[in-house]
Amino acid sequence: MGQILLFIIALVIIIVGFVLVVSRREAGKHGTAVGEEFVGICKSALETASQKEARKQKIIELFEKPSASAQGSGETKKLSNAEIRKALGVSSRTAVRYLDELEKEGKIEQVGEAGHAVTYRPKQHSNILENIGML
Repeated sequence: MGQILLFIIALVIIIVGFVLVVSRREAGKHGTAVGEEFVGICKSALETASQKEARKQKIIELFEKPSASAQGSGETKKLSNAEIRKALGVSSRTAVRYLDELEKEGKIEQVGEAGHAVTYRPKQHSNILENIGML
């Protein structure tokens, strides 16, 4: 346990050191203070994370929009990677990464094993819990 903790601490120190080195180099290029560059790097990382969460939320909203095929049939809406990719304007790999994360979070589930036949749908139990106010 102690070795793992030391490893994590060392890893954090290395990452912070790397960010500071990059900040210093960028500050030299742009004639700004190292602190300003460090804040800029952190701000960029936060903006990227919030953009990612916004895109994942948009995927959830796509499932909630009524579709012509599922409307009135009682069938759950299914979306393919291509539909997600087109709606978000992202690469196929990025769409897969978002879908994998939503699947791990228990919000959606994959239907099919691999290839073009794979679609995704909202996970049934999460819809039931949302309807009764538990999520």
